[in-house]
Amino acid sequence: MVRENKAWTIFKYATLAVGLFVVFFPVYSVVIGAFKTQIEYYQSGMRLPHNWLDFDNFKRVMQVGKLGLGFRNIGIILVVSVAGNILIGTMTAYALGRFDFKLKKPIMGMYLVAQVIPMITTQVATFSVVKFFGLYNHLAAPIVLYLGADVLQIIIYLQFINSIPKDLDESAMIEGASLFRIYRSVIFPLLAPATATLVIMKTINIYNDFYTAYLYMPAQKLRVVSTAIYSFIGPNAAQLNVISAGILIIFIPTIVIFLFLQRFIFAGVTNGAVK
Repeated sequence: MVRENKAWTIFKYATLAVGLFVVFFPVYSVVIGAFKTQIEYYQSGMRLPHNWLDFDNFKRVMQVGKLGLGFRNIGIILVVSVAGNILIGTMTAYALGRFDFKLKKPIMGMYLVAQVIPMITTQVATFSVVKFFGLYNHLAAPIVLYLGADVLQIIIYLQFINSIPKDLDESAMIEGASLFRIYRSVIFPLLAPATATLVIMKTINIYNDFYTAYLYMPAQKLRVVSTAIYSFIGPNAAQLNVISAGILIIFIPTIVIFLFLQRFIFAGVTNGAVK
């Protein structure tokens, strides 16, 4: 048995230690900061808090920052946006993956072109359209912007659809099923693993998006979780201890969603299809 070089072993473990530090240090700083007073936060550095049972920061971020209102608004946006996004994405991928038509390649090309255009260059036009339709300062503004299926979503769904045997479609047609019935009863259920993956991706992206909510919904009653903690940033200083408490609260739903949906990600796409 060949013994591994000692220097190489030390290098690997040192690299692993550095990687762990980079990943967990921000989490550590947020956790300890959430239980400190503002004075203690700036004076104690990265030392542990004196009182782990001090929940004043959490109360303040819920009451003053109205984080509960932020959760309600982002919940509405998430449910409608993700549901519509999945519906549009699966239908688009079903049409592109199962049918041949003249505009198939140009449509896919437009998705690719739209993906490489920097978002910031289209914001003036997008803002004008949102204002024209009267969606500015309304929950419908981010919902409409999030509804569009992106090219990554289409590619993921296309890979799964191409793995589904076309014999299933033909068998359903023989039984008298329409194209929509095939999509609803055959294709869509078999896209569950891809849908679970995209639900996690879309939820995290929308949940953490600050720019869209800040630009299109400046009203206080329309604040979401990302803009709620922004209220603790002043012109001269930020209440980082309260912001840390808010980040800790906001972080919990993301973990719950991931733990709940992760079992679907690795499921077989055609599991039980023959039955």
